[in-house]
Amino acid sequence: MKAIREIPTLTAEEAASLIQNGQSIGFSGFTPAGSAKVVPEAIARKAKSEHEAGRPFKIGVLTGASTGDSLDGALAEADAISFRTPYQSNKILRNKINTGSVQFFDIHLSDVAPKVRNGVLGKIDWAVIEACDVTPRGEILLTTSVGASPTYLECADKIIIELNQFHPTELRGFHDIYEPADPPFRREIPVYSAADRIGTEVVKVNPEKIVGIVTNYQKDEFGGFAPTDAITQQIGQNVAGFIASELTAGRIPSSFLPVQSGVGNIANAVLGAMGEHPDIPTFELYSEVIQDSVIRLMEQGKISFASGTSLTVSPEVLAHIYADIETFRPRMILRPQEISNNPEVIRRLGLISVNTALEIDLFGNVNSTHVLGSNIMNGIGGSGDFTRNSSTSIFTCPSQAKGGKISTIVPLVSHMDHSEHSVQVVITEQGVGDLRGKAPDERARIIVEQCAHPDYRDELRHYLDKITSGHAPQILKEAFSFHQRFLETGSMHAGLA
Repeated sequence: MKAIREIPTLTAEEAASLIQNGQSIGFSGFTPAGSAKVVPEAIARKAKSEHEAGRPFKIGVLTGASTGDSLDGALAEADAISFRTPYQSNKILRNKINTGSVQFFDIHLSDVAPKVRNGVLGKIDWAVIEACDVTPRGEILLTTSVGASPTYLECADKIIIELNQFHPTELRGFHDIYEPADPPFRREIPVYSAADRIGTEVVKVNPEKIVGIVTNYQKDEFGGFAPTDAITQQIGQNVAGFIASELTAGRIPSSFLPVQSGVGNIANAVLGAMGEHPDIPTFELYSEVIQDSVIRLMEQGKISFASGTSLTVSPEVLAHIYADIETFRPRMILRPQEISNNPEVIRRLGLISVNTALEIDLFGNVNSTHVLGSNIMNGIGGSGDFTRNSSTSIFTCPSQAKGGKISTIVPLVSHMDHSEHSVQVVITEQGVGDLRGKAPDERARIIVEQCAHPDYRDELRHYLDKITSGHAPQILKEAFSFHQRFLETGSMHAGLA
């Protein structure tokens, strides 16, 4: 019998020395949860040293979604990234993307793994993956996220494991690793409820590919979310009220439907309001990120089960989960993002999706990625996966921003990520705009009267009143007048300009 190979132990610097200029690396991480940490920082130090010596050094960076400062931040600051996909939220990296020094491919999160497997995103030279356990037989136990790690492990030529001993090996059983076959051999993904387990507890790879293990003890980086305020609380209450009314009307079954919610303060406010609403029953979460509000509602008995790809919680909440890990293991699943965001599964389960917009136009088109049409904020993430395929798709945003200088309701979005054909309901702190079954001119009036801030309604009405014809009427020379006014005067409001 062939002897089982002993996997070498490396320092972070030894691991980084193996990475060469021009190579592409698939890193673990979906938000900072489960992100590789010590090896990216060592690669950043190598990049700085190479640059000081006058030698080029940049790598392609693929992840699950955003990561922490030790990955995106360190590599961006070291000018070590040639291209980045699929989603980011780091300020330094964002600036480099918007100035053109880093190429960024913004793609739907459900589409990352298939595009890696079929080669569209190029050759994956290395997978650098955080784990809390690895065996000589190539069984890898991930930590607080799954993301696209299974696919990077499968497709990479070589693997480096960050063995993070902060995370307990008792995480075994939290993950459900399943990778579908590619067309034309794909079969249905057998997820019929949020709690269905269909895969394995670990990722299994050829151990010969594992070049080394870098041992460390690093907590997940957690930037936190802005606290809820009166506006976000009102948005949450409006969403909860709308969902409860759908339940009363029979458009949501009495047994209810799983919920997907984005990440951030509005998402926390929405989930909190749903948990407090007396007419909303206990529900399941089928989403990307499991955050603090989910754990709180789970313990209050309002969320019965949570399925995601990332456990993105505060250090205090994570410590609480680890202290009572046997209670939480049967109540949540971390899946690959190809499954958590899969259109087939989303449509089958009939999700109620709630995501956040940067701006929304009069006909229901949504911009969720680019400021003033040009500069990217973070990326489309999974919002398109859920919006296009949910049974009820809701977009939320405050009705104005920057102290009233920006109206988030505009005549025409400056960049479109989600078309009017996918966006069913728009909700701000002002009210609810139900766009279903409405013609474009009807949608426009609903959005103005129900969702726009009162300070901007007259200007929006005036714009609509000037239009005399067209199915989806626009005045092309004035469609971006709000944006142009802001660029020229610092405010979209004609009275404040």
